Amino acid sequence: MKHRRLKSIDIFRGLCMAWMILGHLIDWWLKSEYSWLHEIMIMIIDPIGASGFLFISGVSIALSYRKRLNKVKVSEDYNFRMVKNSYLFRAFFIFIIAIIYNIPTAIVLKNPSMIWYWFVLLTAAVSIFLAWPLLKTSKIFRIFIAIAILAIHFIIFSWLYPFQGESNIFGIIFHILYNGIHQDPILIFFPFFIIGTVIGDLIYETIYSNKKDQQYSSFKKQLLIPVIIIGIFMIVSGVLINFPQFLRRKSLSWVIYSIGINLFLLSIFLLIEKFSRFKTQKSYKLLFYYSYYSLTIYLAHNILYVPLLYFPFLNQLDLVSIWIFAAAAFLSIGFILRAIHHKFEEKASLKVQIARLSLGVTMRIEKKLSRREELKII
Repeated sequence: MKHRRLKSIDIFRGLCMAWMILGHLIDWWLKSEYSWLHEIMIMIIDPIGASGFLFISGVSIALSYRKRLNKVKVSEDYNFRMVKNSYLFRAFFIFIIAIIYNIPTAIVLKNPSMIWYWFVLLTAAVSIFLAWPLLKTSKIFRIFIAIAILAIHFIIFSWLYPFQGESNIFGIIFHILYNGIHQDPILIFFPFFIIGTVIGDLIYETIYSNKKDQQYSSFKKQLLIPVIIIGIFMIVSGVLINFPQFLRRKSLSWVIYSIGINLFLLSIFLLIEKFSRFKTQKSYKLLFYYSYYSLTIYLAHNILYVPLLYFPFLNQLDLVSIWIFAAAAFLSIGFILRAIHHKFEEKASLKVQIARLSLGVTMRIEKKLSRREELKII
């Protein structure tokens, strides 16, 4: 059975991509004397940046995993080994792309060690790898693991930080865990991904696993109300624990606050989609393109910065013109994606092509394994 695509997930991921691009454009195009604007924007909107993207990626991964497990039950040609292999190959291909993405940074900075740098793409790839054994565990256990990882981070970071840049074993460990500390290091952001898998399971259990006459009750009692309450509680807690440090990226209060924002926003989007009379089909389309082509956009939008192209806006815009040109860029990208989608659809989505490539490699391996098993029987 084919499950209906949830617009809420596309809207959330689309917003994350939109903020990533807007944040980069402000950073790249704004005059240096106005850099404070970028800092303020990060403090206010950053919970739906990399953290939100990893959160919603966890939601999507969990949904995909549960759907594939259901397919195993109803199909004789599909088994758990294929689910595992296609999942791991998908993570591997994203990891390779992430490393390739980091190479220009290493070249420009003349530092080969920058190949291992925690841009969000590398964090996503490693998160997918690490999440595999957790997907088979209970939701409570995953929440415990997320809390434990955050506790470990705050303990070892202060211990390892003095060794930053040193060539001893502690310096190497710091490099592996935190190179790119101002970006998206794994120990801080993997918990967002784990929490996302928990929400993905709840969505699957309340929306996809129930009959239509039971969906309203289970969705409301098991997902919507609890998640909204928890989200609000975490937002308030994050603000009060260490005000105003909840605006300082990567502090404990910021992590709690940001997870709360992610939970609350996704719940509101689901509420609107499930029960609102408003038609979302047309209004969310632009964000759908940003979601559907998220990986493609992430890789391609850097052309708006590359100094070698002598892009005219680099550090040239003031506080008024930045909004005009950033909005124009956002809309232009959206219209380009719409044209691409109408002509090529999934063929232009790198994310979809990676999934297909992963499945294709898995099918080849499965055929070889099946032949070996047949020969053993003979």
